[in-house]
Amino acid sequence: MGHFRFSIIVTVVGFLLAYFYLGGIQALYIVFLLSILEISLSFDNAVVNAKVLETMEPKWQQRFITYGIPIAVFGMRFLFPIIIVAVAGGNGVLETFMMAMNEPTHYQETLDSVDKLIYAFGGAFLLMVFLDFLFDEDREIKWIQIIESNTFIRKIAHAENIETIIATTVGLFLIHQLSSVGIALAYFTGVLLHSIITTLDELLNTNGVRSGIIGLLYLEVLDASFSFDGVIGAFALSSDIFIIMIGLGIGAMFVRSLTLYMVEKKTLDAYQYLEHGANYAILALASIMFLKMFMHIDEVLVGTIGITFIAISVAHSIYERRKSA
Repeated sequence: MGHFRFSIIVTVVGFLLAYFYLGGIQALYIVFLLSILEISLSFDNAVVNAKVLETMEPKWQQRFITYGIPIAVFGMRFLFPIIIVAVAGGNGVLETFMMAMNEPTHYQETLDSVDKLIYAFGGAFLLMVFLDFLFDEDREIKWIQIIESNTFIRKIAHAENIETIIATTVGLFLIHQLSSVGIALAYFTGVLLHSIITTLDELLNTNGVRSGIIGLLYLEVLDASFSFDGVIGAFALSSDIFIIMIGLGIGAMFVRSLTLYMVEKKTLDAYQYLEHGANYAILALASIMFLKMFMHIDEVLVGTIGITFIAISVAHSIYERRKSA
């Protein structure tokens, strides 16, 4: 329970602010729904975070909370969307903030106008995360054998830069369909950023211990990729940026607490297919982001798919453990 103490405190403070200062019981209910939405969309994020944190020094694990929480709550779920709208609208950040305060409908419309760019960047980064997992030659445990261990996958896994080749192919297809220079820039920026982070990680990795600053950067970009869907979808429930920040921030807090809990309790060791389930959920989220560039898909479906993959992987892990025993 100690891992979630701070998250509970933040939740109580957030609920009180929502009730007394942002709109009473209605605001409180929306904050609650947004927090559930964020947790459902980012549960698989917690699993992948835990896998990364296991390779980092304890002091950087703690800094993931100390520095990561303000970045996640204020940066990614409040300031970052404002910056995106400011760039898209050609306005200043302060001017955009005032627009969000006084003209929330206009702010939402501007954010919606660049949602394809956001989905292109986030989807590309998450696709690279999954491909890294799929073609990881050091990973001994396989889950869905027909995908992870078929003859074709085993052969191309040895090919150099296979992840980038596949991601580039997907990107070229999307760009051909949408005929947009902006989408091309956003998509390949996501691919490039992932490649830069993984390259720096390899250079600064010492005896299997991940560089703290690079690990933290990777986790924050990963968190941003997960948060895009929640931030945009949140406007279906509220146009108040403070309600959105509080609701999504509470969810982000619990995801981080869950991450540290998994690291300390060695959850990934206890449930051997949990990492697999999380990565397939990431593939599903990346695919949905790409599909959202062509059609509307409800955020409830996105969260349900992610939780379903996690639940099945946990159930299968328990089954295999009992069978072995």
